[in-house]
Amino acid sequence: MRKIILSVLGVLLVVGSVLVAKILIDNKKKPKPVVKKVIKSVLIDTVQNGTVPIVIPANGRLAAKQRIEIYSEVQGVFKGGTHLFKAGQTYRKGETLISVDITEHYANVQSAKSNLYNTIAAIMPDLRLDFTEVYPKWQAYLNGFDMEKSTPTLPKMTSDKENYFITGRGIVSSYYNVKNLEQRLDKYTIKAPFTGILTEALATEGSLIRNNQKLGEFINPSVYEMEIPVSKSFANVLKVGEQVDLSNLDQTENYQGVITRINGSIDATTQTISVFVEVKHPNLKEGIYLEAFINAQKIDNAIEINRNLLIDNQEIFYIQNNALAKMTVDPVYFSDTKVILKNIPDGTVILRSPVSGAYSGMLVKPFNTDVE
Repeated sequence: MRKIILSVLGVLLVVGSVLVAKILIDNKKKPKPVVKKVIKSVLIDTVQNGTVPIVIPANGRLAAKQRIEIYSEVQGVFKGGTHLFKAGQTYRKGETLISVDITEHYANVQSAKSNLYNTIAAIMPDLRLDFTEVYPKWQAYLNGFDMEKSTPTLPKMTSDKENYFITGRGIVSSYYNVKNLEQRLDKYTIKAPFTGILTEALATEGSLIRNNQKLGEFINPSVYEMEIPVSKSFANVLKVGEQVDLSNLDQTENYQGVITRINGSIDATTQTISVFVEVKHPNLKEGIYLEAFINAQKIDNAIEINRNLLIDNQEIFYIQNNALAKMTVDPVYFSDTKVILKNIPDGTVILRSPVSGAYSGMLVKPFNTDVE
């Protein structure tokens, strides 16, 4: 009985092996599945050459075009001016910014004027006797001499004899000493040279002011200027009077400026040239940083594309027979995000945005054929 069971199992094992082998052979003869080719949809543009302006972006800080640093040329007690001398205070042209106590110096001026008057009066008897022809004009000078007014100019001397006599008495030197003191008298009062605002105040009323002490800063808040460094390669195309678009760093406010000055020398360290842009706007303040866009040059027969479409700075993809192909191009200017290209034939279909894994021969189909 045992032999019969083993024989049956052996037969079944052989039959099973034959069936498995047949199944494997049949499966091997089945055709491999065909892999469907994937065709990517891409955004495209059709090239239409034209004139493309080169726009130079740059940043700069605003500074008042009219600005003075206020220094004292005299010593004395600070008495203040038309308004309280504090930062933020506005003054009209001609109003007093600072007044220094003038009492002591005024007394010195009056003393010097009195000495000049007395010296001239002392020579009048000699003039009447020896210089009768010039006596009347010197007498008229004394008659018009007012201690409360500016010292009048000395009479014009018409002969060497008169000149030697007057000079020998020390009258000419006394006169110029008085005029020097009177000129210094004006320095005790500092007036606003233009309508503006005080941005810095370094002295207070009642304090002692010394010679050459800085007292503050005064600006005209209606006109500002911004210095912009530009590459030396654009030195020949920048023009005074060119309009400049300006915006704040957040790109929320826009302004219009104009190039007023271009530096004549190039910075040896940075190889840039300084361009000065003037701008007026009531919302602007000194110290604000602005971004400028300068139209430096115009390139004919060119297009502008995104910089990330350029391959190795010399090639781009274009579409030919529904497949990608590479074309050598001529870049003429790079910005942070854009590049200007020349000599691409009109009507060439190029990519509008990069394609992941792109290669020459890759099959594509247009997703949007509108020209930008």
